[in-house]
Amino acid sequence: MNQSDTTEPMIRLDRVSKVYPGQSSPAVAELSLDIARGEVLVLVGPSGCGKSTTLRLINRMIEPSNGRIIFDGEDVTGVNPDLLRRRIGYVIQQIGLFPHMTIADNVATVPRLLGWKKDKIRARVDELLDMVGLEPNVYRDRYPKELSGGQAQRCGVARALGADPEVLLMDEPFGAIDPITRDRLQNEFLRLQSELKKTIVFVTHDIDEAMKMGDRIAILKESSQIAQLDKPEHILAYPVDDFVDDFIGSGSTLKGLSFERVRDLELSPYPMIRHNAGHAQARRVLDEAPQRWLLVLDDMDRPLRWVNDSHLDRTDRPLRDLGHPVRAKVEPNATLHDTLEAMLTSMAGCACVIDKRGSLQGVVEIEALTDVIRRLRANARKHYEDENGQSQPTGTPS
Repeated sequence: MNQSDTTEPMIRLDRVSKVYPGQSSPAVAELSLDIARGEVLVLVGPSGCGKSTTLRLINRMIEPSNGRIIFDGEDVTGVNPDLLRRRIGYVIQQIGLFPHMTIADNVATVPRLLGWKKDKIRARVDELLDMVGLEPNVYRDRYPKELSGGQAQRCGVARALGADPEVLLMDEPFGAIDPITRDRLQNEFLRLQSELKKTIVFVTHDIDEAMKMGDRIAILKESSQIAQLDKPEHILAYPVDDFVDDFIGSGSTLKGLSFERVRDLELSPYPMIRHNAGHAQARRVLDEAPQRWLLVLDDMDRPLRWVNDSHLDRTDRPLRDLGHPVRAKVEPNATLHDTLEAMLTSMAGCACVIDKRGSLQGVVEIEALTDVIRRLRANARKHYEDENGQSQPTGTPS
């Protein structure tokens, strides 16, 4: 294959199986899967479904019983596995740093095996430590026992990137870390991936992590059978059967709003008025609008208060002192999931879209989000039918 041909997958599993001696059913059964260059493919499924076994088959830490493993256009099913592994970075939950070696020596493991010169190795180690947020002058000569869990995991990622492999295999890489550190590491890794464009196979049991990290997600059943393989937003909007629907859990449609942004909405007109207007004018604006609430703005077009009929009837106080303060404010780059959460704090059930100065750009009403959900479902269903040449399977949630 011409290596410049980017239409070919970076990794292809061709009917790969793994049967352990003494076991009646295979750990992996006839799995065929293409992994595109530069994508993050997440394998997710219940415990014991074979996702970690599948990962280890790719770099032949476990030998397949049947089938072929194609790596960058080459059948590597029978090549020296040590040579193959030096072309693939590997990150595991337990990190696996060598305790008797410094951080620099840990990160340099593969470059040293490949015979790199000392100056090149040192420059690469410093580059990688800096890349993962570990100051080289501070951490280079430390030992693993002197690192926190998050720092050790960063070091594990740096070591996996040591020889600049095109492929990374990551087995529950953030699973043993507290939620706050885990979220930070996920975000940092996504930032790195946007620059490095590695081909990554990522294993997790956490569907929320899968949705956050993956360009595509393979939801696996027993023996690594693929229940659904698609983009996260398509899976959330259109789980193809009861197994997938049960696995991703309740609220899947709402989770799909995390892939949509306020900036892509067409904001509807909303009744609004300046804070120094009189009650009579405010009532006229409210009477002419279908909405039950009036949005009061200051002189800089910043949203101040939500006012309705009952507030206008009760007192002659200025508009800026009536009603309820505007709490639900989002910027155009906010996700619709975050926008929905903001709406839940709003007396009017709406969110104000503001620019960086706080000036109003428009209002998001709940009807806009229900329209998006309908569109996501319709698009995901059409995508499934186009990809599979069939309509909704029996038993699929509507």
